[in-house]
Amino acid sequence: MKTAFTTLACPAWSWDRIVNEAARLGYDGIELRGLEGELYLPKCPPFRPDAIEHTLRQLEDNRLEICCIDTSCAFHDPNRYEAAIEEGVASIDLAHTLNAPFIRVFGDAIPVGANKTAIINRVSAALELLGNYAADKGVQVLLETHGDFSASANVLAVLDRTSSPAVGVLWDVNNPYKHGRGESVEETFRQLGPFIKHTHLKDSFGRGKEEAIRLPGEGDLPLADCLSILKRNGYDGWLSFEWEKKWHPHIEEPEAALPVYIRFIQSLG
Repeated sequence: MKTAFTTLACPAWSWDRIVNEAARLGYDGIELRGLEGELYLPKCPPFRPDAIEHTLRQLEDNRLEICCIDTSCAFHDPNRYEAAIEEGVASIDLAHTLNAPFIRVFGDAIPVGANKTAIINRVSAALELLGNYAADKGVQVLLETHGDFSASANVLAVLDRTSSPAVGVLWDVNNPYKHGRGESVEETFRQLGPFIKHTHLKDSFGRGKEEAIRLPGEGDLPLADCLSILKRNGYDGWLSFEWEKKWHPHIEEPEAALPVYIRFIQSLG
């Protein structure tokens, strides 16, 4: 299994610093979720056509990979559906250029009183469309366990309506455990294991309004159990550290958090 961190961890860092620190700390890759305030990655200077060759050489020289392109695409809202599809297509193209295997998308919400079946059908249609486009480019489209799609039952309802081999699941371990009706990590993997292609790890303490982000090993998520399950089942993908400094400015700085994650993963063997 390979280690990465998302750029949410270091929203103030330049691209050069992100690359240099990832290499120095011993990470295998970087997961892209915005850069220097811009969340739409095709607009970011290192990923524009005139700079992409330099960026690819920079990654190769530092023995780093881009493991995933994290989009803002969410398909529950019909008013934002076409814009989300457009972002998804552009992100697949960027992933192909950067040799990244995945893009991440959301379900994301099933509001109270909404037509749940209609939302699931809409999400499924989007994944099928993007999956078919991605398949020809060697990219997979992953639905993250997030929001109302933290519950495995809702994820499976979407997957049951898709047939593209380029559609899978990004397992954000925190969300089904804390927000998906309190699923154990064993239960989540039992249901979603065959579809899990990529993993987000983080730690937190408490639930609901009391939930607080913690450094790895300082919360109450059963991360050791999660890694044990992945190893037993032959998972050889990425363990990406989602330290959400961009959304939670009060948490520890990346200079403190990123080394902790590497040591934590190493401690678990």
